[in-house]
Amino acid sequence: MAGGGVTEDDRAGVEIVRGAEACHQHSVNLLQELGFPGGVLPLKDLEECGRVRETGFVWMKLKAPYQHFFTETNTLVSYAMEVTAYVEKCKMKKMTGIKSKQLLLWIPITEMSIEDPGSDKIYFKTPMGIGKTFPTSAFLTEDEKEQAE
Repeated sequence: MAGGGVTEDDRAGVEIVRGAEACHQHSVNLLQELGFPGGVLPLKDLEECGRVRETGFVWMKLKAPYQHFFTETNTLVSYAMEVTAYVEKCKMKKMTGIKSKQLLLWIPITEMSIEDPGSDKIYFKTPMGIGKTFPTSAFLTEDEKEQAE
């Protein structure tokens, strides 16, 4: 499809989006639908995004691995060329392709959740079950910050 866009295979309930602009909008819409701030997955150069609504499985393919520094949490996060998760309202679980640098180690992030939809905290969990909580405001996009004012 020229310029990207959504294609859907009704038999499988699979949505596939290709192209940087279409994928960016798809990921923003997904985060909003789930109740997360738009900046929590600041992925660059997306080539393909997909979703299987029946199972909640989503994937995002990047042109190259990417690192992002979250200033407000003082955290460096690394994104692999493919990020996957199973999603539901206020939760992404069984996440792959995301690591956070803690001290000198890269620790995988396997889940992020907002316990209460009205909460202003996001909880990030590792495979060992250990996690950290940060304010949702640390992950707001510039547009979301302006709307909040």
